[in-house]
Amino acid sequence: MPDSHLGPPRETPLFGRLVIVGMGLIGSSIARAARRQNLAGTIVAADRDVDVLARVRALGLAEEATADVAQAARGADCVILCVPVGACGSVAKAMRPALAPGAIVSDVGSVKAAVMAQVEPHLPKGVHFVPAHPVAGTEQSGPEAGFATLFNGRWVILTPAYGVEAAAVDKVRAFWEGMGSAVEIMSAPHHDLVLAITSHVPHLIAYNIVGTAADLERVTQSEVIKFSAGGFRDFTRIAASDPTMWRDVFLNNKEAVLEMLGRFNEDLSALARAIRWDDGDALHDLFTRTRAIRRSIVTEGQDAPAPDFGRPREE
Repeated sequence: MPDSHLGPPRETPLFGRLVIVGMGLIGSSIARAARRQNLAGTIVAADRDVDVLARVRALGLAEEATADVAQAARGADCVILCVPVGACGSVAKAMRPALAPGAIVSDVGSVKAAVMAQVEPHLPKGVHFVPAHPVAGTEQSGPEAGFATLFNGRWVILTPAYGVEAAAVDKVRAFWEGMGSAVEIMSAPHHDLVLAITSHVPHLIAYNIVGTAADLERVTQSEVIKFSAGGFRDFTRIAASDPTMWRDVFLNNKEAVLEMLGRFNEDLSALARAIRWDDGDALHDLFTRTRAIRRSIVTEGQDAPAPDFGRPREE
C-alpha cells in the first residue's frame, strides 16, 4: 500500500455540508475520518434503515441523520453514495430535486462504468460527478464497524465523468488525501477490468469454495470446520463480506468478471492437466511465480507478512 499521507486536521473544513448516503462500514468510516481531520463543517447521515439511523445517532457520527435522502442533500456541498452499486441510480433520482448547482456527487463503489451510467442521467446541470473507489475495507458491516483510519495509507481510484470541472476533481482528491489516501485517476472501463481480477473474481472464488465446503461439511460430520487450515480461513473471511454489496458488484461488472473468469478457468484446466499427468515441473514453476508475486506485494507494502488473523487495528 502507499505510504500514509495523513496530516494534521485542516484549519478550515473542505466542505461545509457533507452528506453520506449509506452508513455501513465505508460510510461510517468516512464520517469518522472526516470529523477527525476537520474535512466537513456539518456531517449529514442518510440511510433508509431507521435502526441504522438510531445507531448513528447513538454513536454521534453525524450532526443530522435522516431517512429522507432529498432532505439530506438539500444545501449539500458534497454527497457521497455509500450504497450497493445497484442502488446508486435510484438514490440519485431521489435526491435530484435537492441538488444545487456546484454540488459534488461521488460514490465509493467497486464498479464504476455501471454506476456512472445509472447516476449521470439524474444529476442536474451544474452538479459535478466524480466517482471514487477506496480500495479498502473489511468483512464487517454496519455503523459500528467503521474506523477513522480505514483509508489511511490506502489507494483511492477516481474515474471522473467526461467534461467534469478539474476543480471538482481536485476537491475530491483533496478530500481523500485528507483522510490519508493516495489517489489514482483512470477511466471507468479500465478500473472495472483491473478490479475484476484483483478483487471481484477472488471474491467469487471464495464464495464458491466456501459454499462447496459447506456442502462437504454435512458429509464429513463437521471435520471441514474443525480442521480448517489457514488457506480456508482466508477464504471464509472474504466470503463473509456483505452479500447485497457483492451481488450488485457481480451483476454490474459482469462483462469484465466473465472475461477474467474465462481466463481463470483456462488456467485452472492447465493446472488440472499438470496434476493428472504428474507434471511436477509445471507445478513447481507456477508455485514459484505465485510465491514471488506474494513477496512483491509485501515488499510494496500492500500487506504484512504476518497472518491476517488477530492483527491489531489502528484506531
